[in-house]
Amino acid sequence: MNIFLTLDYELFFGNPTGSVEKCILEPTQRLLEISKKYGVGMTYFVDVGYLLACDRYRNDYPSLQKDYQKVVDQLRQIIAEGSDVQLHIHPHWEDCSYTTEGWNMVTNLHYKLDDFEEEEIYPLVKRYKEKLEELIGRKVNSFRAGGWCLQPFSKVEKAFQELGIKYDTTVFQGGEFHSEHYAFDFTTAPNKGRYNFQSVLTHEYPEGYFTEIPIGGMKYHPFFYWQLYGWGRIRPSRHKMLGDGNFIAQPGRKQKHLTKSSWNHISMDGYFASKLKSATRKFAKSGRTDLVVIGHPKSMTLFSFERLESYIQAMQNKHAFLTFKDLPDAD
Repeated sequence: MNIFLTLDYELFFGNPTGSVEKCILEPTQRLLEISKKYGVGMTYFVDVGYLLACDRYRNDYPSLQKDYQKVVDQLRQIIAEGSDVQLHIHPHWEDCSYTTEGWNMVTNLHYKLDDFEEEEIYPLVKRYKEKLEELIGRKVNSFRAGGWCLQPFSKVEKAFQELGIKYDTTVFQGGEFHSEHYAFDFTTAPNKGRYNFQSVLTHEYPEGYFTEIPIGGMKYHPFFYWQLYGWGRIRPSRHKMLGDGNFIAQPGRKQKHLTKSSWNHISMDGYFASKLKSATRKFAKSGRTDLVVIGHPKSMTLFSFERLESYIQAMQNKHAFLTFKDLPDAD
């Protein structure tokens, strides 16, 4: 298979958002060291909304200017060392503000692109894409939606095609979630390593302009989540996230995971990294062509770094580790 190790490069969106050092810079530096050690590139999907929000306030706040420059320097390091940077959009940053107390996060107005009028989407995505390209000095053509929210795709289809966003990696097999402010439903997506599509994100259309390379998905038993939460309390030094912020509240989600089986992504985050090897063997045995593994620097733990290294060692001679810049027509 082709294996894509991907990271959503971002802060938390709860209160507090966490610091740039702990959520982004320090864990990413450890990931870059792993990339260098094994010669394996990773793809970082950068939350450009944060950088654009910084642009609005950094001239008035020296500490914010320093954070911004450190992130920009790290993005250029990622590119220089052979990994990849692509586009990730959390458009709620359009509504956020900054004070001496930190970021005031507003996530209930424009959490997803669908919260905008169709005529607003093209200039927004263009602005985000051009900002990232300006910072890294090259074009990008791959995308992951914030919060996995990219439905209905028909609303963004024209903007994405005109802007040359050819590849997407938002879908994960079996994924479904519904809440007051956002939702996604991937239960009808093809069970494939990649497929072409056009107007409907989860409908294969061989002549479509777009290519979906889905994040791997699998069913997790409640016992897995009992272990996840248990180890976090028993061995916090190994299982506590490096990031120092909070997630957005998701009422009822924890109880659901602890009481019945549910679909979730294949991830290098925290205790999820314990499933990397077995999930990869299962997908390879099924004849799958591609496997995308998701992660977040902010959600990495000492345990997950160790498991990620072990995973790369075990799979490096069996599968090809690629980044999205290795795909056809990538600039």
